[in-house]
Amino acid sequence: MRYAGTAHKVGDHIDTDAIIPARFLVTTDAQKLGENCMEGLEHGWVARVKSGDIMVGGRNFGCGSSREHAPIAILGAGMPVVVAHSFARIFYRNGFNMGLLLLEVGDDVDKIADGDDIEVDAASGVITNRTTGATITCAPVPQSMRELLDTGGLVPYVRARLERENG
Repeated sequence: MRYAGTAHKVGDHIDTDAIIPARFLVTTDAQKLGENCMEGLEHGWVARVKSGDIMVGGRNFGCGSSREHAPIAILGAGMPVVVAHSFARIFYRNGFNMGLLLLEVGDDVDKIADGDDIEVDAASGVITNRTTGATITCAPVPQSMRELLDTGGLVPYVRARLERENG
């Protein structure tokens, strides 16, 4: 699993209400949620995002309420990956369950600036800043979790597995 795109860096303690404010929780449609991604942080923030870009967060990314809409909004905005210093635990679980790749890099997040061109290799845990040449190493994503992500999250993964097992 390799991803490459422009880094869109946000700060510390970005909560789920900043990612997708409650007033937009009238749908679970990824595209509609994506149109309002980060609206709680800055009106129109998502307009700068291109499909395949990568969100970069600070400490405790995804804190706040446990809404599953937040990772769906990020995916719907076209960002398949979030690299952050650290994640709120429930957001971390929800992210993978919804099919969003999350990588914790600690203080090395400072090696990425807003607008940098970065490449992520989930299998090896290597993030390359193609703008500066810096390399960040984090824990590789286990094969089982990559399979979950490849199928689009937990529910599609379980469905596919049950279909294989039950023919």
